[in-house]
Amino acid sequence: MSILRKILCEKSRRKIITTWAACSIDTGGIVSTVRRNTSAASTIYALSSGQGKCGVAVVRISGIKASDALKKMTKIYDLQARKALLRNIFDPVTGEIIDKGLCLWFPAPNSFTGEDSVEFQVHGGSAILNALMSALSKLKFQPALPGEFTKRAFYNGKLDLTEIEGLADLIHAETEQQRRQALLQADGSLSNLYNNWRDDLSKALAHLEAYIDFSEDDNIEDGVLENCKDKIKQLVGNISIHLADGRRGEILRTGIRTVIVGQPNLTQLV
Repeated sequence: MSILRKILCEKSRRKIITTWAACSIDTGGIVSTVRRNTSAASTIYALSSGQGKCGVAVVRISGIKASDALKKMTKIYDLQARKALLRNIFDPVTGEIIDKGLCLWFPAPNSFTGEDSVEFQVHGGSAILNALMSALSKLKFQPALPGEFTKRAFYNGKLDLTEIEGLADLIHAETEQQRRQALLQADGSLSNLYNNWRDDLSKALAHLEAYIDFSEDDNIEDGVLENCKDKIKQLVGNISIHLADGRRGEILRTGIRTVIVGQPNLTQLV
């Protein structure tokens, strides 16, 4: 193995890892630190399926005590991950039946938020939902703020900012082109692209540091500087193309505002 490869495996690899830790929410150390800060946060709940009467309504619960909703409101004690169970749902204080519905358990970290999560799928009548929300508040759960489930997913490394933006665009998409663009972004296409760029920059930096720190007698491969130069030029070109294409994506996202100008068609007014 050459000196340069040894450097990349040792010193420069540590430099890359340090750079990732400073730039990425997906780094394990950062995620674990954030999770320690949020693990003691309140357990939250919200109606996820939208307001108004409907055949089926979905109520989502997330937090460290989410399992209490199943144990105290459905009498399910043997929790089975990602398995839908049809159960009566009770008020945890009065014991009165609220409704019969599907109950699902998503243990951390394999949930949307990365926390323990529960979903109730019940009939969408307003009286049922009011009773269910009241029952959850009796367990000392807190109503979720707008976007709080997504925020927790971000804090726990389940989504990054580009994926969150894509998710918001997907929810508000009105055309087929908007849907396709938002779905690609929500699936992490931009995240993967930016991560690849970051990897290329980190590797180029590692090669340059190796060239500077070690003399020619240490068997540094020929053409290291030229390879770095070519790689950076290629990266600059790719970024320029990406930025130029960003305007088209913005038009797809927001739509086109048009003005129709001209005299009215008087023949249609007669």
